[in-house]
Amino acid sequence: MFQQVFLSTVALNSIYTAIIIITVIGVLIIEKILLKKREDTLKKGIVIAIYITTFLLLGLAVLGILYIWEFDINAYFTSIYDSGMLTIAQSVGKLVTSAIIIFIAMLILRISKITLKRVGMKESLNQRRKRTVARITRSITKYFVGLAAILIVLSVWGVNVAPALAGLGIMGLVIGLGAQKFINDLISGFFIIIEHHFDVGDKIEVQGFKGEVIDIGLKTTKIRNWKNEIKILSNGEISNLINYSKGFSVAVVEFGIAYSENVQSTIDLLNRELPLMRNDFPEIVEDPKVLGVINLSNSSVDMRAIAKTLNEQHYAVERELRKRVKQILDKEGIEIPFPQVVVHQPKVKVNKVEESDIES
Repeated sequence: MFQQVFLSTVALNSIYTAIIIITVIGVLIIEKILLKKREDTLKKGIVIAIYITTFLLLGLAVLGILYIWEFDINAYFTSIYDSGMLTIAQSVGKLVTSAIIIFIAMLILRISKITLKRVGMKESLNQRRKRTVARITRSITKYFVGLAAILIVLSVWGVNVAPALAGLGIMGLVIGLGAQKFINDLISGFFIIIEHHFDVGDKIEVQGFKGEVIDIGLKTTKIRNWKNEIKILSNGEISNLINYSKGFSVAVVEFGIAYSENVQSTIDLLNRELPLMRNDFPEIVEDPKVLGVINLSNSSVDMRAIAKTLNEQHYAVERELRKRVKQILDKEGIEIPFPQVVVHQPKVKVNKVEESDIES
């Protein structure tokens, strides 16, 4: 008798469950059809309301099925709460320890950032070098401290770190074999720093792009030109490098005078007047001077004037040097010729025989 009642109850519950599931599926199909046809015309609020209603319907269906099968929801959530609180109580020490480790790691990173950021701020002979090493040290410290903090936290929670370290070594070997370009960039960056190819703040030219080095990493280098365009280069791609910051720069200006002018007098005049530029341009480290004649052009005698300046400070000096040369030559009446073409037309001679024939 009891078995028959149980079987009838199970059959009845199964029927109710099937009805609920079929109803939910039918509602979802109808909703999908209606939204597909009229989703563009319906307002967003109505669409959201339909989705919320569907979600509530699914929740009620689940609760109904659980009620039909006499599932004790209260006891289930109570057991979850009790187990969760027990787990939290057992893990308080680990949580506090993990929080302290993370706090110490963040504190170390913060202190290193502040300390290394101040390196190279004071003016000194090795300012750029110090700034470069400081940035590299910051990058290495960040990765090292982060990895160490993760491993320590894992060991606090009972994870065996030794196999993880061995796995990291094997994974590093696999990555090294498969990512040769990445390893090449790291090695190239290491040698750029060790061999002092360039520093942060240096003016360099790579692959036709000239600008100031604003950041050096173990993998990439960032260069910014005078138009504020930033080029990011992999360290392995840096070749045929030109570093303009290893010494003084030279401003070079070429000009020409007419062949009728006295060359030596012009050179002596400019060598007397051009050194006065140093009063207005402290970046000039040696007196400007005229080197002499560099070319005999079609319409002019070409000369070259130079001025040694501080590193990468020669652009403004070149502009002013051209201006001063023009002013001095104009003041003394020395001609600066412009390109010109002289055309000679030969005279036509008339034959005497032809002239006598014309007279007759």
